[in-house]
Order: sequence, then C-alpha cells, then structure tokens
Amino acid sequence: MARRTKKNQKSQAKLEGYVVVAFAEDIEQAREYTTLLEANDIHAVISEHEEQSTGSNEIAVMVPEEYLDEAHVVIESQQAYDDFYDFALDEEDDVDFDGDLFDEDM
Repeated sequence: MARRTKKNQKSQAKLEGYVVVAFAEDIEQAREYTTLLEANDIHAVISEHEEQSTGSNEIAVMVPEEYLDEAHVVIESQQAYDDFYDFALDEEDDVDFDGDLFDEDM
C-alpha cells in the first residue's frame, strides 16, 4: 500500500468536491480553460497526475461539482467559436482574388 505524503493529502483535501470538466493536451491549454471558466465566474483548478501505466502526465481541469454542467457549456461554446473561426480563416485562404472583382469601369 502506497503511503500518502502530507502534500498529497493537502492537494486531495483541496480538490474535495471538485470534478473533472476537461482534460487538456498541455498545461497551456489547461490555463486557457481555467481563464475562460474564471471569466464566467466558475472557479477552476488544474490537477496533474502521472499515469502509472504509461508514464505520461494527465492534466485535468476541475470545477466544483455544482458548476459542472455550466462549465461544460462554457467550454463547448468556446470550442465551437474557435472551430467556426478556424473554418472561416481556412475558407478565406482558399479564395483567389485575381483582381477582376475590384476592377472598375471609368
């Protein structure tokens, strides 16, 4: 049985009542999620856990359980917004302006 350190016990006590709202690919994305949630009056924390089987780090963004549904809506709305503008920018790059559109007859 693994011993728990005092630091580990404190962090676990701090996260009591919190649930995972999203897993981030990296710490920067996790910070973006927490900033977004905080801007919408939802307290969020980042929790990093080392995965024993793979040896990789798992980065979770956590919120109080009573705000879970609202947090999902905020994150999904932001992702839809980002996807829309990514699509719009991709479409803009595909447009070929050959100058005919802007020719004026004088």
